[in-house]
Amino acid sequence: MIREAAPSLRLRIEPEKCFLENPERSKRKGICLTWKNLNVGVSDGKNGQKMILQGLTGFAEPGQVLAIMGPSGSGKSTLLDALAGRLSSNTKQSGEILINGRKEQLAYGTSAYVTQDDTLMTTLTVREAVYYSAQLQLPDTMSRSEKKERAETTIREMGLQGSMDTRIGGWSTKGLSGGQKRRVSICIEILTRPKLLFLDEPTSGLDSAASYHVMSRIVGLARRDEITVVASIHQPSCEVFELFQNLCLLSSGITVYFGPTSMAEQFFASSGFPIPTMRNPSDHYLRTINKDFDDDIEQGFGGKTNAEEAINILVKTYKSTATFELVKQRVSEICQQKGGALEKGGQASFITQCLVLTKRSFVNMFRDLGYYWLRLAIYIALCLCVGTIFYDIGSNYGSIQARGSMLMFVAAFLTFMAIGGFPSFVEDMKIFERERLNGHYGVAAFVVGNTLSSIPYLFFISLIPGAMAYYLVGLQKSIEHFTCFVLVLFVCMTLVESLMMIVASIVPDFLMGIITGAGIQGVMMLNGGFFRLPNDLPRPFWRYPMYYIAFHKYAVQGFYKNEFEGLQFPNEQVGGPSIISGEEILRSVWQVELGYSKWVDVAILFGMVVVYRLMFFGIIKMVEKLKPMVRGFSFFGSKRSNQITETSSTTSHDGRF
Repeated sequence: MIREAAPSLRLRIEPEKCFLENPERSKRKGICLTWKNLNVGVSDGKNGQKMILQGLTGFAEPGQVLAIMGPSGSGKSTLLDALAGRLSSNTKQSGEILINGRKEQLAYGTSAYVTQDDTLMTTLTVREAVYYSAQLQLPDTMSRSEKKERAETTIREMGLQGSMDTRIGGWSTKGLSGGQKRRVSICIEILTRPKLLFLDEPTSGLDSAASYHVMSRIVGLARRDEITVVASIHQPSCEVFELFQNLCLLSSGITVYFGPTSMAEQFFASSGFPIPTMRNPSDHYLRTINKDFDDDIEQGFGGKTNAEEAINILVKTYKSTATFELVKQRVSEICQQKGGALEKGGQASFITQCLVLTKRSFVNMFRDLGYYWLRLAIYIALCLCVGTIFYDIGSNYGSIQARGSMLMFVAAFLTFMAIGGFPSFVEDMKIFERERLNGHYGVAAFVVGNTLSSIPYLFFISLIPGAMAYYLVGLQKSIEHFTCFVLVLFVCMTLVESLMMIVASIVPDFLMGIITGAGIQGVMMLNGGFFRLPNDLPRPFWRYPMYYIAFHKYAVQGFYKNEFEGLQFPNEQVGGPSIISGEEILRSVWQVELGYSKWVDVAILFGMVVVYRLMFFGIIKMVEKLKPMVRGFSFFGSKRSNQITETSSTTSHDGRF
């Protein structure tokens, strides 16, 4: 849509009328958000601090949408994160952010944050994704039918009723469009009916039609439910721009304009930068305050100036206008009203969250071919190779070495293939981080759900390929021996998965994570007792403690004890007995510790699984706890002249983050 400028109409609008106290507005029960003299800085090494936001003042009220606009790097997302309490650990904040005139943290259920990236579980349908989220977020006092009705109502509110049973889709399968995915993300966050909604570039990557449909739904919800909406917007169309009640224009972290959207045109015209005919107002505003390029900006009466000068003129003009004074006056009025304190919303119990996460993860693993099914096919192929190469191994003297090599391959290299699931682990971690930041559930529920959902698949891919290799090779055929073999293989795969989850929580990058996990397993293989016998390992570090830390030690010894105990082999060595027992081979050839049974090795491996999962839980919690400490430490050495006063800006909101 091409829009013509209408200066005669805009000039008749009086700024006072846009900020006058509305009796109906003062009776609203929503959330009024205000910020005054807000500054945000980031450590800049030797130079002290680099300021991202400087002296911002503004407000957001119920039933209205505040649009934060500006060129790339202007501080839009930083302002949004500061208001939502999501600043990263290397930033420092000063100023005053009040909720209903009070200095308090956002409680769970009162606010929601929709990120720019649509991090969704691609294998689920729209109905499933929203319903699972409803079961996680809504309290147990609501019945399952009520939660289902809330989920379907929310889906209809965002206009997704026609796509309820369509899978979200990702890189491997076709699913929803970009605009539909964005609306699903919004659905998930508004299930609790929050009174404060933050949107980080909700129209980014969408065409003009999709952008309009997304924003029109949000504006409609804001008006109907008295929701306070704060959204950073990147290059909106004319139709989308007209939906916003208030506008905040930023350039290099400084307020260029804050006020009614309808007054922005008059402000730019009075400052000497009128909107040219047939140009989108938002395009004109962003082009005028963008100093990344050296193009001259057209002024009224045919004059030109550069972007730096234009920004200075606009900032100076804004601070001298009545609009600026009215903004400060409105902020003071809201602060003096002292609205009611925030009430924390109810949430599902820990048991409910664990059950829902287990079921959701189980469904995702079943539908995602790359999670376990592709690995199952690879394991079957590898075990067929092992079974045919070592087919009917027999019990001659040469089978001693062959048995040891085959079992070591299963314990080390077959389980090594579990790193193939790392990309899926990374996606799970991304979804967890988004839902964790919004307070949907805790770390413990995630760890329990992920562990329980993976057990059936890991056991299945241990049983089927393991049975093929076991019986093709001709290992001991009793049920007890086969059960022990499968259990050791299963627990080793579980250990590798636990290890890769730990790596995913520390190294979220896909390529670096696989390299890191492969390196750790490579070191464990080297001192597992096969490539270098235990008594030959260098005692410092490799024998003590690495040999006892590596799970391959217990896996190999468990396999060896399970196979060699009870067997007898012909002795081809000159001068020795004609028959050599399996126990003697374990003692003299493989240097296996025979002071305890194979079931103790299995128990130790299960204990290591528990330890690895607890480490996974502890690392996530530690990262959360260290963020505030890192924030303080990173600014400890900053120059005093560049420091700003620190205010409470934690990333943990009553258990939400």
